[in-house]
Amino acid sequence: MGDKSPKSVHKKTAQKQLKADATAKQKQQATAAKQVAGRK
Repeated sequence: MGDKSPKSVHKKTAQKQLKADATAKQKQQATAAKQVAGRK
């Protein structure tokens, strides 16, 4: 049983969003690196 208080739920949601943003940023950087390597 997890903590279902609004504060706890909000914190978990914020952490999920941060993780999703970080993952998206890594994918974007990887794509950019591939494009740069492809141009050479």
